[in-house]
Amino acid sequence: MALVLAFGVVLLISVSLSGVAARTVLSTALLFLLAGALIGQGGFGLAKIAPHDPLVTALADIALFTVLFTDGQRANVRALKEGWRLSGRALGLGMPLTMVGIAVPAHFLVGLDWPTALLLGAILSPTDPVFAAAIVGRDDVPLRLRRLLNVESGLNDGLALPFVLIFLATAAHADSDLGTVGIELVLGLVLGIAIPALVTLAWRLKVLTAEPRLQALGPLAIAVMLYAACHLTHANPYLAAFAAGSTLATMDKMAAEHFEPLGGLLSEITKFAALLVFGALVTPERLGHLSVGGWVLAVLAIILVRPAAMLLSLLRTKMSGRERAAAAWFGPKGFASVVYGLLALQSGIPDAELVFDLVTVTIALSIVLHSSTDVPVAKALSFEPPDNLPTGRQEIDRRTG
Repeated sequence: MALVLAFGVVLLISVSLSGVAARTVLSTALLFLLAGALIGQGGFGLAKIAPHDPLVTALADIALFTVLFTDGQRANVRALKEGWRLSGRALGLGMPLTMVGIAVPAHFLVGLDWPTALLLGAILSPTDPVFAAAIVGRDDVPLRLRRLLNVESGLNDGLALPFVLIFLATAAHADSDLGTVGIELVLGLVLGIAIPALVTLAWRLKVLTAEPRLQALGPLAIAVMLYAACHLTHANPYLAAFAAGSTLATMDKMAAEHFEPLGGLLSEITKFAALLVFGALVTPERLGHLSVGGWVLAVLAIILVRPAAMLLSLLRTKMSGRERAAAAWFGPKGFASVVYGLLALQSGIPDAELVFDLVTVTIALSIVLHSSTDVPVAKALSFEPPDNLPTGRQEIDRRTG
């Protein structure tokens, strides 16, 4: 109950300060992370949560699925066609460069063997722009920049999974079944397209009509069905979620628009809950076990590796220097890395604890840096925050006027 109470309190505080957070470095994501650290065993010890706890895995899994399903609706087929050159560069060149760029210092600074170092690089290669909402979630930011970051983060979660499984099997000296991994990815893509496509086609029948107040629940039902189907068939749920969101937005734009407010709220709630639980895992003991090389690696992964990889991949594109700089900086580590880090921890490989500790520190540092710099960077790029957010006084006047 301590965890539930903390979630309610921090959620109330975050909602009350959300207008301020939209204009300043105050970050709601950071508030939940700090709250989790305070109530966890590294703080007041009010909530006892271990990395092996099913609650941790389930929340991270559901949060990532929800975020990808919602984000996918911003990347319909038309958007993918228009932005495939930029997103293709980010995924085909930037992502492998990031993976190798993290693996090299992991081997020489931390002492991981090459399979485990490459595993760490694969775990930390996906990005999550949910912590850069001032860039991705605002209409005043250039469309191609928002589309690039959104499509990249939506697809790189699923694309990183085969590498995670291969390097995990190699580090454990087990045979990696590439065929099984490929089938899971293809099946996830098929389910992600087929289920929403069949439902949206059925909705075109005159006999199937929904009350306006219930229309937002249709896409939610699709998401629930897809999530269950993926876990029953061992399909990749993350690739399926993004594909489903994109398919829904392409085939039934009206349904996607009706779902957008509800989807955004569900995405926020699951994200915040996962952050609270993840914060409880960040303890002084876990952080204290890391060597200086481990801390340097975490800083390099965020400050140097990702920006350099993205800048190289975007050379000779039509994007302006400011847009390339923003795309290079906003490569935050998020829920996919949490889920894959938990896979490594539960695998029993020799350096499983160390890999998870490195992932934990890098994600925590990324949340602090990216979620607190999105607004300042947006201002530096001349992307001004919305000016129609109500203040407390304005809201009171509106209610009493």
